[in-house]
Amino acid sequence: MILGASAAVSAQTPSYKNVGRSPSKQEISAWDLAIGPSGKELPPGSGTAKTGAGIYASKCVSCHGANLEGTATGPHLVGGQGTMSTLQPVRTIGSYWPFATTIWDYINRAMPHGRGGSLSADEVYALTAFLLFRNGIISETDVMDAKSLPKVQMPNRNGFVPARLEDISNMEKRGCRGGHCP
Repeated sequence: MILGASAAVSAQTPSYKNVGRSPSKQEISAWDLAIGPSGKELPPGSGTAKTGAGIYASKCVSCHGANLEGTATGPHLVGGQGTMSTLQPVRTIGSYWPFATTIWDYINRAMPHGRGGSLSADEVYALTAFLLFRNGIISETDVMDAKSLPKVQMPNRNGFVPARLEDISNMEKRGCRGGHCP
């Protein structure tokens, strides 16, 4: 009886021989779209807040408002500084996001809503510069590119993880004492 049941199970087990293939290095790199904090994956291009203001007015204002105050469709993009330690934190680019490269990555992949990936690298750099400028993080004439963007020090940079991401698993370097971590 057991022999018959095991034969029935093995007869139902599908065989996957000769199905698919390993992806090439080019295919893997095409799928690897994330931009890390170091910015090493950022493409060539550049932009300033002045250029970004015009792009924002034509492609972003309908969802995020003329003054970046947000609408029913899109969240506000400015303000919130000093609220992260309060009971009602206001999470914006200038108060919450730890890395400027994350802003670039998000805009590049997801904005404008429903048309993610439709902006050129220069447009994404310019919009990122505009948002950083409007949050008081950079000046209006600062040029954002693959070298300058990762160097931008975000106000909440140290609000998430240790300065060195490698230190996350090191309890002592995280400041943990007596089983309690900050």
